[in-house]
Amino acid sequence: MSEKTASVLPSSVPSPRLKSSPRLWAAKVVLTLCALPVFLHLLSRELDALSPQRDAALLSTIGGLLKSEDFKSQAVEWLSGAVQVPTEVYDAMPDVGQDPRWEVFAPFHDYLNASFPLVYSTLSLTKVNTYGLLYEWTGSDASLKPILLAAHQDVVPVEPKTYADWTHPPFSGYYDGQYIWGRGSSDDKSGLIGIMSAVETMIANGFKPARTVVIAFGFDEEASGRQGAGSLGAAMRETYGEDHPFAFIVDEGGGFSDKYGTVFATPAVAEKGYLDVHVEVTSPGGHSSVPPEHTTIGILAKLLVKYEANPYKLELSRESIPYALVQCHGEHGAEMPKKLKKLIKHSAHSDHALRKLEKVLFEDRPFRALVGTTQAADIIHGGVKSNALPEQAFALVNHRISTQSSVGETMAHDTRLLYSLAKDFNLSYTAFGKAISQEGAPAFGTLTLADAYGTSLEPAPVSPISGAGSEAYQLLSGTIKSTFAAHRSQESGDGIVVAPGMSTGNTDTRYYWKLSKSIFRYNHKGTIGKTDRLSGVHTVNEAMSADAQLEVIRFFVTLILNADEATSI
Repeated sequence: MSEKTASVLPSSVPSPRLKSSPRLWAAKVVLTLCALPVFLHLLSRELDALSPQRDAALLSTIGGLLKSEDFKSQAVEWLSGAVQVPTEVYDAMPDVGQDPRWEVFAPFHDYLNASFPLVYSTLSLTKVNTYGLLYEWTGSDASLKPILLAAHQDVVPVEPKTYADWTHPPFSGYYDGQYIWGRGSSDDKSGLIGIMSAVETMIANGFKPARTVVIAFGFDEEASGRQGAGSLGAAMRETYGEDHPFAFIVDEGGGFSDKYGTVFATPAVAEKGYLDVHVEVTSPGGHSSVPPEHTTIGILAKLLVKYEANPYKLELSRESIPYALVQCHGEHGAEMPKKLKKLIKHSAHSDHALRKLEKVLFEDRPFRALVGTTQAADIIHGGVKSNALPEQAFALVNHRISTQSSVGETMAHDTRLLYSLAKDFNLSYTAFGKAISQEGAPAFGTLTLADAYGTSLEPAPVSPISGAGSEAYQLLSGTIKSTFAAHRSQESGDGIVVAPGMSTGNTDTRYYWKLSKSIFRYNHKGTIGKTDRLSGVHTVNEAMSADAQLEVIRFFVTLILNADEATSI
């Protein structure tokens, strides 16, 4: 094993350069990209299935392995064993070294080392902030930009009271002949083990990359990723530079599902921003037998009612990724109602049609959440005793910020929203470090708005999905179609359409923005009908089908091989 314990990879790693000469990636490449540029031009094309030429025989060999019962048993064992090592993380944990709960990752590292011996003897490994894992599979051609594959080791905690509700114990890794059960089986050990399984299998079959492959595994993605991906991102910037040194990045994210009679894969090419607002009211205490008209808790309740009575304005923008997705649905949804299909088409040039389309689409709550800035009062606290007036009460309001907005606009909106109530209750008002209230009569109390944890995040840069610079998206799209077809023994990739997506949450990629302009949040797994449904992510009965895990492995093998041959990224 080649393992380094420095905080970054060695400085001797050559600085990769972009190779400009284009090359045909597959025998039959038709630009069939389904996308809408975030600039005003509508594009609905599809990319044909993309398979490697130089290493076609290797892909065929691995494809044969994936169909064997022996390899299936190995794949199940790899994922099942990973689930059996609990790696729960909690919010607001102290730094690594200050809290023994971080130590759960040491046994997981031992498991990976024992399970993937070829990976550990071939790739270099740097441990970042003790538990972050950064591997490099050094390629033979330093002129090719490396690619970055990412996943996270941690899982959300299992509520002890729910153990009895699980069909199989949450850390059993139990395999029932179809599904591997347990926390992390889907989110995100399926992705992490999928990457490791793909690389281990490729090495075993003699593959040596021309293009460097870097693998980054954070360890606190479920708690905002500051210690894991935050440290890994800094290490990679120090080693590879900050001017987008990677050809592309693939991390967890959207998958595929059937909609309107068509299977759509939706790699997320953007992420919303994030802001937790701490809303705090203070006022004089005293005995509850002589109460004021409104206690701090009563005032805080009024403030939260004000929030919920004034949701952020929703408006579907033609420049947004959700609109691009809708256009793809309209173009390729085989069973979409004709009236909706027509409305989607007309909305591209008619504002009236766009507003009508909004009314239809905004009936779907998940879609509404994609489009606008959301708000949710998630935490509230106040008071210590029934006969004592509360001197302080606070709430936390979580915002997921629209890609058409910003942290600053969100702060300004909340500040304006509560101004009148601060005046009505005679509260001295401070919002995000700035005094808002005017001098006047002595204030009854205070109202303070603040970034709760200092973790506010602007919306992510949008990855190019059409035109110059979109070559990585085209490669990913072709890989998705090829993988989907091969796994189902289809002759072409026509069984799935690739459309640009966006998730409502954030991933570890928030720390990788300077590493690549092409960042894709995508897990090649999904739900089709009712027979292939994966369940239990962040709740009871999380499970991953063995067949889906084999397809994840196939995806990463195909992606690495396609990227290795491409010279236009």
